[in-house]
Amino acid sequence: AVHGELPPSMQAYLQTNYQKFFACGISLVIHPFNPFVPTVHANYRYFELYDKNGNVVDLWFGGGADLTPYYLFDEDAIHFHSLHKSVCDQFTPELYAQLKKACDAYFFNHHRGEARGVGGLFFDRLNDADNRGYDVATTLGKLFIPAYLPLVSRRKDTIFTKEQKRWQEIRRGRYVEFNLLHDKGTLFGLKTNGRVESILMSLPATVRWEYDHHPQPGSPEERLLNVLKSPVDWV
Repeated sequence: AVHGELPPSMQAYLQTNYQKFFACGISLVIHPFNPFVPTVHANYRYFELYDKNGNVVDLWFGGGADLTPYYLFDEDAIHFHSLHKSVCDQFTPELYAQLKKACDAYFFNHHRGEARGVGGLFFDRLNDADNRGYDVATTLGKLFIPAYLPLVSRRKDTIFTKEQKRWQEIRRGRYVEFNLLHDKGTLFGLKTNGRVESILMSLPATVRWEYDHHPQPGSPEERLLNVLKSPVDWV
């Protein structure tokens, strides 16, 4: 969204109290057809707020990226996290751990007791006076393609069965549960009369809910669920 394109209720609030604002961002979600290719989400955004005299009174950057596999390949999670850590390490040694912890805490289905995926990075209201917010957001944004496309290349031609596709759709049901129950952006958009089609663009085309579904003991599907119960240090 750019200035003047936020929901009417938010525009009214900002115009009453601050007169002017600027917002921009990019958000994407990729739900591949092949269940061996992980879903990925990335979002980077910027918000600037002015007083009635046109002075900037607040600004911040937010965003991040996270990976949601249906069949867990450790090397894929390690690749995704390693590249993001390499960027964070350019700023401060502790930045990766901070943003990973925030991601693990945020993308969690509390009613299921499991993470949405294997995490990544997440941050909000990053507004350091030394412009680190801009540098972090833009550098991480440029990292998305090398962090994700190699995983697609590795898995996209893998042959899969109907049962593996069924498992993918069951897990995508969990993705929908998170986005509709816990995701702040989805809830904010719907409660402020935003464009519904844009707000729900992150939902997969096909999903499945099966009552009290449990994978076979010792299966790759069960291993994924076990990993999602608590955060893993991939690097």
